[in-house]
Amino acid sequence: MSDLTFNKIAGAVLATGLAIVGLRELSAGVFTPEHPAKPGYLVEVAEEGGEGGAAADTLPDWGTVLPTADVAAGEAAFAKCKSCHVVDASNANGTGPGLHAVVGRKPGAHPGFAYSPSMTEFAGKAPVWDYDHLYEFLKAPQKYIPGTKMTFVGLKKSDERVNIIAYLKAQGGTLPVPAPDPSRAPGAAAAAAPAAEGAAAPAAEGQPTTTEAAPPASTSGGPAGQAPAQPGAPAPAPAAAPAKK
Repeated sequence: MSDLTFNKIAGAVLATGLAIVGLRELSAGVFTPEHPAKPGYLVEVAEEGGEGGAAADTLPDWGTVLPTADVAAGEAAFAKCKSCHVVDASNANGTGPGLHAVVGRKPGAHPGFAYSPSMTEFAGKAPVWDYDHLYEFLKAPQKYIPGTKMTFVGLKKSDERVNIIAYLKAQGGTLPVPAPDPSRAPGAAAAAAPAAEGAAAPAAEGQPTTTEAAPPASTSGGPAGQAPAQPGAPAPAPAAAPAKK
């Protein structure tokens, strides 16, 4: 290849590169990209009980909900947990500890599993996995016990958590079902406040006053402190004048 041919090829490649760079700069100047304030794929979900969200999640009345819970639905929902836990009588450890008889068991105490320090600390405060602790933990494990090895996002639906707990209770759970607690019934707290306010109102209205009206001043012209004469009553005798010495 002659030097002239090489120079022609090199010049063409260089000219093409310069043309590409020039077009890129020109298009960037004409079409300035505008980036959105928030990514289009960001989805914000309101927390339960937050402003504009669902009603605040309250602890169930276990004596009422457990006897009527759908154990079969709880078993179906437990399929989300099977990749890390077993619940049969073998109680083998996997990614997570075995969950057979977990209802009523002491937290962080299943043999052979290396629990996180946060779970060990929680076990020092909670004597057993009772229904309230399981309910809150299943809702958001990392929020309820920060630092736990359980990275599962949690179950946001209250009835799903109740059904899973009923299913776990049926798998060797030792914690008895408590008696129904009317104070935990839905709307019990809201109904108690107006009742208390209504009870206080009549007491305030019926409370006797301690200020009494003063007796009207005498208009009879008699001595001070003398009661006015009644209609038809004889006039009082005038006071005798003192005797002169």
